[in-house]
Amino acid sequence: MRAGRLVSILLMLQTRGRVTARELAEALEVSVRTIYRDVEALGAAGVPLYGEPGHDGGYRLLDGFRTRLNGLTENEAESLFLTGLPGPAAELGLGAIVTAAQLKLMSALPDELRDRAERVSERFHLDAPGWYRDPDSTPYLANVADAVWNDRRVRLRYLRWERPRELTREVDPLGLVLKGGHWYLVGRTGDRVRTYRVSRILELDVTDDRFERPAGFDLVAHWDASLATFDERRLRMSAHLRLSQDVLSQLHEFLDGAAVRAAQATARTAAEEDGWVEVTIPVESVDQAVLDLLRLGAEAEVIGPPELRARMSETVAALAVRYSVP
Repeated sequence: MRAGRLVSILLMLQTRGRVTARELAEALEVSVRTIYRDVEALGAAGVPLYGEPGHDGGYRLLDGFRTRLNGLTENEAESLFLTGLPGPAAELGLGAIVTAAQLKLMSALPDELRDRAERVSERFHLDAPGWYRDPDSTPYLANVADAVWNDRRVRLRYLRWERPRELTREVDPLGLVLKGGHWYLVGRTGDRVRTYRVSRILELDVTDDRFERPAGFDLVAHWDASLATFDERRLRMSAHLRLSQDVLSQLHEFLDGAAVRAAQATARTAAEEDGWVEVTIPVESVDQAVLDLLRLGAEAEVIGPPELRARMSETVAALAVRYSVP
């Protein structure tokens, strides 16, 4: 336990430069007094570190000192080749760099850990995109990544779902997120932070203008918060349905998670004694709901709202005419 903590302290000092005792204690979930003892132990073992006094002080390693990666546990070594996705790295233009880094990392491992890491890479493969769909075409992804890395403002022409469909904006690119096989740009426009699907960028110009990142902006925290409110912003209507038991049990095959959870929570036996149930689910819009609910076939009936039921009726009638047998 302590040996692993000593290695973690050493690597944190090596990667971060100056680190305070309190920062080390919070990161390793121990007391500050424990950190003091650990630092003394590292010094006694010959690690060239020193403390800087004062409010802005902390611990540092002597300039030029580097440690080898021989403190990895077996589980850590095995996980090395599950931490990166070669496909996304290649999309970002980093495929060759990631490969070179893996080779260097492998060469630094002791023989027994190298063997375990190689076994993982031989037996596990991570494939991010979902089934039954081609990956997004993202011709501007590498340019967007470069702008994110170098804090360069971009001017983009973007195709969105709402009207007007096309818009042109100047965006401060704050980060890239890979979600469900799709790349998303998180960027600031004015005083708002918005999300753009990279595959829907029609034109992109990386300007020479640099921007200052918002103080304390946390990409992961922002993305998590955005996901938490995404369904609330997207699903603006409700639909009342009658469903057969068969469709209800397979609803996860046809509708998204928010609709499935709502259906399970609101399911109640229909007035007719035919085994069907009535449910209420959130929907994005009438147009989108028609496309989604047609997938349920004749084992579902839209009861309301009236506008949606009328559109379903019109669509089904048009399909009947289209597929009528002479």
